[in-house]
Amino acid sequence: MEPVYARLVEAVRAGTVRLDRMTSFNLDEYVGLPPDHAQSYHAFMRAQLIAPLGLDPARLHLPRGDAPDPVAEARRYEAAILAAGGIDLQLLGIGENGHIGFNEPSSSLASPTRVKTLNRGTRAANARFFGPGETVPRHAITMGIATILQARHALMLATGAHKAAAVAAMAEGPVSARCPASALQMHPRATIVLDAAAAAKLELRDYYDTVHPDGREPPLG
Repeated sequence: MEPVYARLVEAVRAGTVRLDRMTSFNLDEYVGLPPDHAQSYHAFMRAQLIAPLGLDPARLHLPRGDAPDPVAEARRYEAAILAAGGIDLQLLGIGENGHIGFNEPSSSLASPTRVKTLNRGTRAANARFFGPGETVPRHAITMGIATILQARHALMLATGAHKAAAVAAMAEGPVSARCPASALQMHPRATIVLDAAAAAKLELRDYYDTVHPDGREPPLG
């Protein structure tokens, strides 16, 4: 997501995008990390968006990883999303095992925001963000799959050959807890943006190129 935020900052500075009415809700946060921890998503958002644009931090919401009761914090966060009117645009990546947010394989497709245990692969993939001797947390508070599906528009970005199998399972496989991202097949307004490497294992590529030549939305008729 770093390049996405960098382009957004450029667009705001150029005056082509305005964020003065934006309120955001991040997908997740590691359980046990306070907002001032360098690897918390609070710190990530400060570095990527809040500081570069001088945004009011009160308008960017994240779960508190250091909450004394993470389960209660998850419920509070879900209620805060609903109180704000829900999510208009849900920005998503996809894990190599098909997770979205921190909804690991086997996650309920009807899940709300809750605490999830991270599997070894996810923790290993994220270990590069932590310093020597630091342990990647075993749990996270994450928006649930049902919470994600309630967004009015979902936008998923995936790049690189290492995401190709997950992308194929998400778009063309069965809707299954084995690939949590496959739940996006049930979303009425989901847009998937891929580079060629991430799209390499799609079996229906010819059809997609017919429907969206060069990635465009052609007129009907």
